Amino acid sequence: MSLMYTQMPLDRCTNQRKSQAWLKSQFNSPNALFCLIHEGDNLFSRESPLNPLYLNRQQLPNISLNSCIFLGKSDSQSLFAIDSNKLNFAALENLSALGEWQSLRNIGAVINHQDSAILALAKGLVHWHKTHLYCGKCGALNQLIEAGHARRCSNNNCRNMTFPRTDPAVIMLVERMCEDGVARCLLGRQANWPTGVYSTLAGFVDPGESLEEAVIREVAEESGIKAHQAQYVASQPWPFPASVMLGFTAVAINEEIDITHDDLESALWFSREQLAAFIEKEIAIKNTDSTQFSHKPATSNYVMSSKDSISHYLITAWKNQEIGQY
Repeated sequence: MSLMYTQMPLDRCTNQRKSQAWLKSQFNSPNALFCLIHEGDNLFSRESPLNPLYLNRQQLPNISLNSCIFLGKSDSQSLFAIDSNKLNFAALENLSALGEWQSLRNIGAVINHQDSAILALAKGLVHWHKTHLYCGKCGALNQLIEAGHARRCSNNNCRNMTFPRTDPAVIMLVERMCEDGVARCLLGRQANWPTGVYSTLAGFVDPGESLEEAVIREVAEESGIKAHQAQYVASQPWPFPASVMLGFTAVAINEEIDITHDDLESALWFSREQLAAFIEKEIAIKNTDSTQFSHKPATSNYVMSSKDSISHYLITAWKNQEIGQY
């Protein structure tokens, strides 16, 4: 198994992109391609299967280098991201005729890994620019520099530099060998999720906290379960809107769930046999009352988290006995 959004095919050219002359040559190359972001969505073809649309300069005749973000370079071409609000109305209408705007979060699982990584990077950087227009120190306007990988305050008395941020979040597969001799993992759901979906627990890392400490704290806060032996498994970029998910396993010390102190609607223990009966596709299903602690949920009523997520990766790897102690 491999995680979506992780197989970046581009060289980010960290040193070269600081040269304005080099950057201009890449921007003016006839092979340069551009990835458009419109209100957080990506541009895709209308045909099936869905494929992202990368546009050339002829299709975007009025754009400037200062409005673009350099993403990286393949063997033959450079790619840039651009926010659709940099385009005029007519240009935007023409783009809508070429394809359709789709949420990467909704269709990330059905495109190839390389494209998903490029689109995630483009989406993440455009979001960062939109949310960091002004200096956090003095309030003056920030200006795009370093090919879009930094912003600098326009106030000459400040000149504060800001760099793209990523919020670290831990996400954990908590397991336990239960008293009946069956290994189970702990999954939960929030009330606003699609009906029946259960996922691994997750939460943001606090300042001054190690990743392992965050795992233990979040599990206790969300489920009342005391856990230990947090072990790192894998990570995944998650630009929805600006996170990196750090995947762990952990072992539960106790078994009784208590969700009264946090925002989970439900949390349950699931065996591997029960996980095997989870519905892979998020479809409308009849909901059931799952507020009570139980070892025997009705498996036909449960849905796996989306295939593009590290949650799906962790659950599947544990089900297949590829991770964890039990």
